[in-house]
Amino acid sequence: QVQLVESGGGLVQPGGSLRLSCAASRSIFSASTMGWYRRTPGKQRELVASITNEGITNYSDSVKGRFTVSRDNAESTVYLQMNSLKPEDTAVYYCNSRKVGLIGWDHWGQGTRVTVSS
Repeated sequence: QVQLVESGGGLVQPGGSLRLSCAASRSIFSASTMGWYRRTPGKQRELVASITNEGITNYSDSVKGRFTVSRDNAESTVYLQMNSLKPEDTAVYYCNSRKVGLIGWDHWGQGTRVTVSS
C-alpha cells in the first residue's frame, strides 16, 4: 500500500522558518514527481512547489525565493524548506506523488498544518 507521511508542520512567527518532510513508499518515489500543495478554508488546493524525478523544480509565484523543494532519493523523502514565512502561508500542506502515463498514479498524504502567527 502506497503511503505518504508528512511531518514538520506547526506554529511559527512571521519571518520564521519551517521544514516539511514527506516520506513516501519506495516503490513509487523514484519515478514520481513530488509536489507540495496547500489549502486554506474557502479556497481550492493550490500547488506550492514540485520536483520531478530528474530534479526539475517548479514554484508558485507566491513562494518563489522563500521556499525550496528538494528530494532525497535514497531516503524516499521530499522536503519543503519554508523561509520568511508570512501569515498568508497559513494552510494545511499536502504532499503529492504523481506519475502521468499508462501506468500512472496520483497519491496524497494526510496533510500537515502550518500556522504563521504572532
